[in-house]
Amino acid sequence: MSLASARPGALSLTGVGLVHPNGHRALQGVSLGVAAGERVAVIGPSGAGKTTLLRLMCASLRPSEGRVSVLASDPWRLNARKLRRLRSHVGMVHQAPPISPQLRVVTAILAGRLGVWSTWRAIASLLYPSDISGAREVLARLDLADRLFDRCDRLSGGQLQRVGIARVLYQRPELILADEPVSALDPTLADAAVGELVAQSESSGATLCASLHAVDLALKWFPRIIGMRAGEVVFDAASRDVTHEMLIDLYATEGAVLPTQANDPAALAALARRPGEGDPPDTGGSTSASIFPFPRRR
Repeated sequence: MSLASARPGALSLTGVGLVHPNGHRALQGVSLGVAAGERVAVIGPSGAGKTTLLRLMCASLRPSEGRVSVLASDPWRLNARKLRRLRSHVGMVHQAPPISPQLRVVTAILAGRLGVWSTWRAIASLLYPSDISGAREVLARLDLADRLFDRCDRLSGGQLQRVGIARVLYQRPELILADEPVSALDPTLADAAVGELVAQSESSGATLCASLHAVDLALKWFPRIIGMRAGEVVFDAASRDVTHEMLIDLYATEGAVLPTQANDPAALAALARRPGEGDPPDTGGSTSASIFPFPRRR
């Protein structure tokens, strides 16, 4: 099932496959579209191809087969200058942010605008941060304003992930891609951080596509869910239509244990209910009820 939209597309993949140089096939026959301003979560077991999919979307990997369109452009038909310009409109949040440990947090944040700043402003900002208040503002949204002038090598893994998110918030791109952006955060901080990415998407109209480990987090914040396994799309559905059976099938290779923020397999089942109902329905033991873990953001 596909949810391709009639609205202008931010992303389009048609028959996309990718084979690594060692011969391993990471993706097979992936076709999907993401509309401008849409919020999509990609879930699936380890090795499903989620990271590879996002790397194709940000034009850091070239597909072996098929066609990828990013913000209405084919990245691999652009010259170097136009490709750099395209990438300046895409913000990527990495699971392990590629931030030099010697950088101050403020400098790492301001690097989000290097793609649109002039060369002289970029160099000047390395010598003296050119927008301290702007960096402090986005850090405050992630409860890190007090670490503004710390070196990045003094941060924990979770704090560094939040710096990576803050850099993309400061960048204000048209397309936000996030690869396991909160894997090192506790449930409360993870929920708040994903909420800030969603708020940025809602306020700016940016498209947001994120791969997430925790199924409950994906269902809470994202209206559309793409389930992947073994490099293929297993389902592409509105989150209100995602059933317990679909999730169990998706994670069958991992013992059908559904990953949640608190690593509690019962969390989703306990919170399953149909739209508009205050309490979980009595399904007589059936697991086919739609999963609604929390009041949803729309």
